[in-house]
Amino acid sequence: MLTEKWLALALCAALASGCASVTNPDIAPPAQPSPEPAASPPSPPPPEPATVSAPEPAIVTPPEPSQVRSYEAQEWPALPDWNNDNLAEALPAFLLSCNALKIAAEWASTCAAAAQIRKADPMAARQFFESAFLPWLVHNADGGTEGLVTGYYEPLLHGSRSFGGPYRFPIYGVPPDLLVIDLAESNPDLKGIRLRGRVQDRKVVPYYTRAEIERGLAPLRGREILWVDDPVELFFLQVQGSGRVRLPGGDTVRVGFAEHNGHPYKSIGRILVERGELAADKASMQGIKQWSTKNPNKVASLLQQNPAYVFFRELPDSPLGPIGALGVPLTPGRSIAVDAMTTPLGAPVFLSTTFPLSARPLNRLVVAQDTGTAIRGAVRADFFWGFGDDAGQSAGRMRQGGRMWILYPRGYQPKAP
Repeated sequence: MLTEKWLALALCAALASGCASVTNPDIAPPAQPSPEPAASPPSPPPPEPATVSAPEPAIVTPPEPSQVRSYEAQEWPALPDWNNDNLAEALPAFLLSCNALKIAAEWASTCAAAAQIRKADPMAARQFFESAFLPWLVHNADGGTEGLVTGYYEPLLHGSRSFGGPYRFPIYGVPPDLLVIDLAESNPDLKGIRLRGRVQDRKVVPYYTRAEIERGLAPLRGREILWVDDPVELFFLQVQGSGRVRLPGGDTVRVGFAEHNGHPYKSIGRILVERGELAADKASMQGIKQWSTKNPNKVASLLQQNPAYVFFRELPDSPLGPIGALGVPLTPGRSIAVDAMTTPLGAPVFLSTTFPLSARPLNRLVVAQDTGTAIRGAVRADFFWGFGDDAGQSAGRMRQGGRMWILYPRGYQPKAP
């Protein structure tokens, strides 16, 4: 065991630059309300593309000491507009969570009770949630209860299964030389820590950065899943973590996060603001896309300052939403991404925030079903708006303050996942 612990520490040191994890990647970087577009270089025509089976998507990073959180038990009247929310709309999302939660002792009986509720009955849903749960107000490390709420969505791209014509920008599957090292296998205290790297000269080193991948250093020939026609939208796809690609014949292919290169996300939007090329109040997804259209020759070099890169897998077609880190489909308007080291994945969360660019209250019961690198800290959420342009408009503009209450089964106190 001593040797295994030493190996884990050595690997962490060797991969220090890649210890930050990504699932659904930064939906909105900490200093920006939305992701940034950028260009990717074209690749030569490949062999037949192959769908890659990727590792499980639920990957989180450990909390830093500053992220220590606390919870405060409260009564239902403390939740803003609690009595006005149609809880029957949240029940199906929670039932999806139960597919992953029901094996846990504290959730088994609660999930069994939820399955007996008529999904279209608001009163029955309210009675269930109020009798089965207690709300716990989430505090940040400094004791405050206010945090950041951003938004994300599932974009639509246009592409092909083969290289040619406008379809020149590859969506890559997982490269064969990417190592995923789960430190919990050598030390249970390191649960949730996964490092990414590769072997070079019999040493484990950080995996290639985005710039190196785009220069062709990574062995990705033949790992192209699809080819798309817009490098800006391709970057948005990496930021969102999942999306759909419409093929020339009209069929649609769904892709989702499979892995990442292990490097921390660096906000390009923040760089644009610091350089004075973009006003802070224009640093939405739409604003950054407009900047990219006006400055096409600057986009590629700017992009390379963000070393993070995301690889995808093809997902089965489904009328439901994309698969989140919990392994269940996301529900528009009722799913959020959280820091899984402070909010248990699968748990109902009452979110009190406002609609994008407004003071209009957005107070509703949602379910923690996803994660992301930019989603760090206790009072921090990314609101899933759904699929398509309208959802993208809302997601790209959302950067609001908010509070969170975790609903935990009666008899159990909130604890680290």
